[in-house]
Amino acid sequence: MRKYRRKFRDHDFLRTTEGFLFCVVGPFHPPNRVISYVKYIPTKRGKWGRGKRRFRRAMPAYTISDLLETFGRLERRYPHYLFYSPFYNILMTAVPIEYISRHYKPEERLTRIFQVSRLDSLQKKLKRFVSLLSEKSGVSPESFGVTGSILLHIHQPFSDLDVTVYGLRSSLKVKRALTDAYSSWKSPFQRFEDKALKAWCTSKVKSFSLTFDEALQIYQRRWNIGVFNDTRFSVHPVKLEEELTEKYADKAYEPIGSVILGAVVDDDVDSLFLPSVYRVAETKVIKGPRVADIREVISYEGLYSDIAKIGETILVKGKLEEVHDTKTKRRYHRVLVGSPEGRGKEYIKLI
Repeated sequence: MRKYRRKFRDHDFLRTTEGFLFCVVGPFHPPNRVISYVKYIPTKRGKWGRGKRRFRRAMPAYTISDLLETFGRLERRYPHYLFYSPFYNILMTAVPIEYISRHYKPEERLTRIFQVSRLDSLQKKLKRFVSLLSEKSGVSPESFGVTGSILLHIHQPFSDLDVTVYGLRSSLKVKRALTDAYSSWKSPFQRFEDKALKAWCTSKVKSFSLTFDEALQIYQRRWNIGVFNDTRFSVHPVKLEEELTEKYADKAYEPIGSVILGAVVDDDVDSLFLPSVYRVAETKVIKGPRVADIREVISYEGLYSDIAKIGETILVKGKLEEVHDTKTKRRYHRVLVGSPEGRGKEYIKLI
């Protein structure tokens, strides 16, 4: 069996030479940079950390408006983390390789937690969570990882359990196991209810162009967030290197303008991952440039991951782009949801 070198994966973390902690976004990266966003910044009185090593979150919430403010702060003091991609035609944050002082890998951290005997209460709960999820799904613990503050060893008792699962087959098994578990009131895996559910929906209404009922409808499709023994958890499917069918620079994207359209989901398998990709058919442009060859809707906003199934109709607002496949020389169009130009007003809604 061919072995693949471990590359930078979605939800890995990077520590920079200044001590910033960046979260890796997606599997495609330029040759000398890693596309990522700054999540934690060192500070003397931060909520996260150990001893004198303290951090605060770089953004109050992970929305487009907060991201744009971060761009402004980085441009003034740390412009080397801003990167304009000639292929994506967009300004983003991407850490230059020479500024990486450490690469945090979720599966290595989780393996270490399983090996040591001295664990704090949250680490013990994480171990139980993964062990039980592995048992219920039939997925080996080796196919899981831990991301977020536990990965970085800056977690607190109030921190969430943020877990990665590697590979399509493993991700689908975990999805099935959690979906089944939610149907039993005795299960330790539970959905948000009452005040927690209302708070979640309300927060999405404030941050996204959604009504309360639309946010609730999306939550009902979100199998990968919930509560485990009174602690919130999230599960993030991540593709393995051998599952990738393209690499950075295989495609170039030319912005055309904003568009609202209706479309029928034709293929949803890649909507599990980040970026989430829905192949679509029977598209109808409601507002914006009238093009007939829109083949996919793509989102870097995790809220819209895996919420629509094959055959369902979605209403989409996003940035229309012409796609130039540099390998096949084909051209077609796609709609990107969550672009900086959209300023938080873009969406995917279920019809």
